[in-house]
Order: sequence, then structure tokens, then C-alpha cells
Amino acid sequence: FIVPIGPSNAGRRAVGDVTRLPPLMMNKRASKRRPAKKSGGGFGKKPRVTSMNIKKRAKPDFVYAGSLRPHEQSPTRLVNPDDILSLPDYAIDGVPKRKGSSAEIEVKTEEDIVKMRRAGRAAREVLDIAGRLAAPGVTTDAIDAAVHAASIERGAYPSPLNYRNFPKSCCTSVNEVICHGIPDSRPLQEGDIVNIDITVYLDGYHGDCSEMFVVGGRESLDEAGQRLIQTTYDCWVQSMQLVRPETNYNVIGNSIQEYVHERGYSTVRSFCGHGIGQVFHTAPNIFHYKINQPLDVMKAGHVFTIEPMICEGDNHPHMWQDDWTATTVDGKRSAQFEHTLLVTDDGVEALTGKIESSPVQWWEEESQFSKGVFLGTSADAVARAKELG
Repeated sequence: FIVPIGPSNAGRRAVGDVTRLPPLMMNKRASKRRPAKKSGGGFGKKPRVTSMNIKKRAKPDFVYAGSLRPHEQSPTRLVNPDDILSLPDYAIDGVPKRKGSSAEIEVKTEEDIVKMRRAGRAAREVLDIAGRLAAPGVTTDAIDAAVHAASIERGAYPSPLNYRNFPKSCCTSVNEVICHGIPDSRPLQEGDIVNIDITVYLDGYHGDCSEMFVVGGRESLDEAGQRLIQTTYDCWVQSMQLVRPETNYNVIGNSIQEYVHERGYSTVRSFCGHGIGQVFHTAPNIFHYKINQPLDVMKAGHVFTIEPMICEGDNHPHMWQDDWTATTVDGKRSAQFEHTLLVTDDGVEALTGKIESSPVQWWEEESQFSKGVFLGTSADAVARAKELG
């Protein structure tokens, strides 16, 4: 999940129904919060038909930027509280109660880090399960069902479910969708690219990651799509390699923008990465574009996501009428990768890094910055990456 950037940072507003977005709010177009639903959302034992699991009827004059269209959504999946270790405070009514700091960056304790490692490992396992399902004819709703079940099997709550009334357990963003695509009944097609965004809430902590998948394999994707994914992956890895104590946070966006602009791509400014822990979205905001002023300085114990969204064309979002799905304004494709990262004394560690059973993708093998699996720059992370080969 990605944080929309507020008016001071969003820049020029996009065409269509997009409006400027307030800081750290996830309910998209509206500038004020909607009243909480009392349906129980994704939490409970008895299914209930609510407005959040009925697909809105699109206005006949709504203009879509690309070829993708919303399809029917299945009813919201439920969570039995007896099956998980803990549930987030928004599970019932969709409204997050605990607020992270908007300015001060939390330094995680040893206990925090132990639990975040577990949450990150669980998120990685679930993402790998989801990615294996990204094949022609499989619906994104089927992927969501697998994500939901796999999260609960690990004692975790699927964090997106009912977060500000989001109706599903993961985000599936296909082709021109930048982020927050809602899983539905559309079957994936050969040559589609899809970002699957997984967050789990395990024992009081969130682990957040996403990855690209090519439906039908590399041979099904045109060269332009391959270049987009490779460029997105490489700018992401390069930015993570810069993370270390006493480094200004502005180096992240500066490196991403410089790398992608030189290759003819744009980086989305309307959404950003975020601090994470017991709270889903908190300080710091991680900008994926150039900031011409000093920001905060990284410290050991900071935990946050880097998740650049890179576009073939215009970087401004066009919001669908579901208030969640953000596509490119020109219908061209977008790609994204994400890790939850821990700043260590000697570098950075990807808490959602790949594990023994994770597949290695061609963009990892052909990366300019890290051949094979990237787990971080700390001594421990480098050693584990070598063990994985």
C-alpha cells in the first residue's frame, strides 16, 4: 500500500476526477474522511452484503485512460478472529485509530525488529504464493482468495482488508494501473504485467512488499515492457543501496528520478513510500522523485518502504470511480517494486527479502546493480544473499 502525497508535494493535479490528496490518507479523491461503515468489513463470521462489496455502476460518461475496465467483484472475504494472532484497529469499521507521528521517525527496538522480521517473512511467503498464480486465465480475484487464505494460515491479518474500506486482501495492478487495483473477475491475459502488493499484520506489526509478474512469461512481453520492468527494478535497487545511517532521505528520490528520466520514463509524484511498524503508514514519507532540500537523516532502527512507480508516459494518475484504482492518465503502462527496509548500523536489510523457495526473475539476473537476489547491503544481508546463490 502506498501513501498519497498531500497538496504541498503533489504538484500539478491530473486530469479527470483526480483532486489533490491530503497527507497520509488512503481514501483517495475526497478531501474529507467518509463516515465509517458499520458493516464489520472483512472481520467476522457471517457474510453481510454491504456497499463495500457491491461494484459501483460506472457513470456512462466516465472516460478510462487505457483498455482496462473494472469487472465484477466477489463479496468481501471474512476473517475469523480465532484464526489470527491479532487484528488491526481498523478491521471492524475501516478507520485506523492509532496514529503514527507525522514528523518524528520512530527508532525500532530490538523487540520491534524481531517481530517485523517475522511479519516481513510472512509477507514474502504470501507474495511468492500469489506470484505463482499470475498466469493466463487466472483472475485477480482468485489471487486475492489465495492471499487471504495464505495470510490467515500464518496467523496474520491481510492488512489491506477494510483499511479505509478497501474491499480486498491485496492489490493487483495490471498494465496501466499505477497502484491500488482491486482484484476482480477479469482473467489475466498473456502479455499482461501485474504488480501484486501484499501487506500482512502479524502479532501487531505490518510487513509490506510488492513485485512485478509477467503473465505468460518473458516471451509473452514486448521489448518495451521488458525495458520498463528492468528500469523500474534497477532504479529501485540502486536507491536501496544508498540507504545507510546518517544519509539524508532525499538521496532516494534523487537517484530514482535521475535514473529513469535518463531512460525516457517518468516517476509518479502523487504517491510515496512510508514508515511502517505497528502503524500501517507513518513517518517518514519516502519520495520517489527529486527533492531540492534536505529531509530527515536515516538512523539505525528506522523502518520504511521504498516503492517507486515508474511510467512509460505521463506520471499523473487518473482515478477510477471506485476511489482506489489509480491508472496512468494516458493509458500507458506502469511498474513498481517494494520492500520493507530496516536501516542497520552497517547498511540496510530488506525485511521482506526473498527466501529459499522464492523464484529468481530475469530482471534480477540482468540487473546493473545487483545480479541475483538483493537482500540488502548489511553484512548479514549480503551473507544470506550468497547462501541463496
